[in-house]
Amino acid sequence: MTRTIKARPAKGMGPEIRRPVLKGMKALVAGIANQHSIAYGCAKAFRELGADIAITYVNEKTKSYVEPLARELEAPIFMPLDVAHDEALEAVFQTVEKKWGRLDILLHSLAFAPKEDLRGGLLNCSRDGFRQAMDISCHSFIRMARLAAPLMKEGGTMFAMSYYGANKVVPNYNVMGPVKAALEASCRYLAYELGKQRIRVHAISPGPLKTRAASGLKDFDLLLNQAAGRAPVGELVDIMDVGFACAYLATPYARRITGETMYVDGGVNIMA
Repeated sequence: MTRTIKARPAKGMGPEIRRPVLKGMKALVAGIANQHSIAYGCAKAFRELGADIAITYVNEKTKSYVEPLARELEAPIFMPLDVAHDEALEAVFQTVEKKWGRLDILLHSLAFAPKEDLRGGLLNCSRDGFRQAMDISCHSFIRMARLAAPLMKEGGTMFAMSYYGANKVVPNYNVMGPVKAALEASCRYLAYELGKQRIRVHAISPGPLKTRAASGLKDFDLLLNQAAGRAPVGELVDIMDVGFACAYLATPYARRITGETMYVDGGVNIMA
């Protein structure tokens, strides 16, 4: 049974908070590759708290891994999306508008760099490789935000996935460091531009996780071991830790938090 609780916030700003807390909200999640994906943890958390989920997959190869997850999450929208193609991006948002008429949550968990540019160090990164990494990993979030904003008629929350290497040098992170730094800056500027529409924007910075994307980094297992050893909580985070952090930020409880880079890493980022 859905019940409504009237909160007691600042004068004149009291929201009605439903149970489950995301009941009836519409969330678009881009970036699920398999059951180990951060985006899957986020979609699962949104769904557990009552949201309806739209899920995209990048190509036919990925579809076979993502489709069972979409069924599990009872996603009424399940579509291909290669953000390198504007027509595919526009088709997704047209479908969201036709099916739901609105959007409350957008989650972008997409990153790519050609392997030779990712593993060759920043100094040797090619112009085309840098351009492609920036387009897929950063500018595609801006393009998605542009299409999502008109659908967030009563406000909403947008998320992009970053990493500690955006702010400090992480060996072997290479070109993705500058790219993620640009992504975090983009989140802050979008938070500023969209704030008057009651749209909040966050960069989420998880600790290292064993995902398909991370497998492209050299010596990634060493990075995992180091993170576990340095974390004040003494262990690595998992995809549900990230998912529930995002779910919280999408609720009315976080209605005045925006433009932040939220670390979900067991405290590794505070360590010298």
